[in-house]
Amino acid sequence: MKKSRIGKAVAALALAGFALAACGGNTGSDEATTDTAAGGSEVLSVVAAYSSAIEEPWDGVIHEALQELADAGEITYKYIDKIGYASGAFERTLRQIAEEDKPAIIMGDSFGNEESARKVALDYPGIAFVMGSGGGPAEPNFSVFDNWIHEPAYVSGVLAGSLTKTNILGIVGGIPVPEVNRIVNAFIAGAQSVNPNIQAKVNFINSWFDPAAAKEAALSQISAGADILFAERAGVIEAAAEKGLLVFGNQMDQKAISPEFVVTSNVWNMRPTVNYILDQVKAGSYTAQDLKDFSMVAKGGATLAEINTGVTGGVPADVVAKAQAVMDSIKSGVFRVDVNEGIPAGSVTK
Repeated sequence: MKKSRIGKAVAALALAGFALAACGGNTGSDEATTDTAAGGSEVLSVVAAYSSAIEEPWDGVIHEALQELADAGEITYKYIDKIGYASGAFERTLRQIAEEDKPAIIMGDSFGNEESARKVALDYPGIAFVMGSGGGPAEPNFSVFDNWIHEPAYVSGVLAGSLTKTNILGIVGGIPVPEVNRIVNAFIAGAQSVNPNIQAKVNFINSWFDPAAAKEAALSQISAGADILFAERAGVIEAAAEKGLLVFGNQMDQKAISPEFVVTSNVWNMRPTVNYILDQVKAGSYTAQDLKDFSMVAKGGATLAEINTGVTGGVPADVVAKAQAVMDSIKSGVFRVDVNEGIPAGSVTK
């Protein structure tokens, strides 16, 4: 059954009886949801579909933004994670969400499940599909977003290039797709902008979430002389802490994982994207579009976490000032970080 129009009043989520075999799930709340807030404003229902576990930082950033809005009573929120990439799994999940929950908005990540997500969206034109995607938007209702955090990644590179003693940086990424490559390349470019002697050892683990493999790759890089690491994927920070080395986080502020060694993190903030979509759907004016601008520094969708000068060995004041100056020039539009989505030179894929 198809909904007739995006932006109409949304029925409460059918929380009971929603179960997906072999998939994680959570309502985000123990209370029944309603379609109006205390002040009478519409509360939209949002259901998210995540291929990976929400512990994986990329999906975790989306989940965190939606959970904050649910906690504030601005939306009702439910999610299904760990869907994976088995044939048909993502499509079945999206169809069950559309049929049983009938939400105003379905969000999630369609990387690796692109065809399935787009196919289902066409069958439910009254639901706003807002998906992490490497492709473009599709009328009438399929919008796309991604983390555009290459700008803070460049600044992290400036810090790393200034702090290394061996001039060898270790970088562990997920899969060498354009969306990951541009972050890795920006980090390397930032490091080489202040230290032309930088060598970058780049390993891709060929997985979006495999902390054990990422840690193993990082330890191998350390053995090869890397004295500073970039954790594009989960698991690298643990390797750095084990060996007493500085490390840079990604997606969210990861200082709490290892306060003694995490210098800073490239932070993706999904709130600007989510707020924009909610406003559009409430106004009945939602259209399919590319939402990339909302994930960049200019609109608050990307930033650098506070530089942790309390890490082992400290961060000299002049290095902090140098990095801050670069960040300020990005914010003001004076400096533009190049988008390089090619596979990093010399990288190795597992």
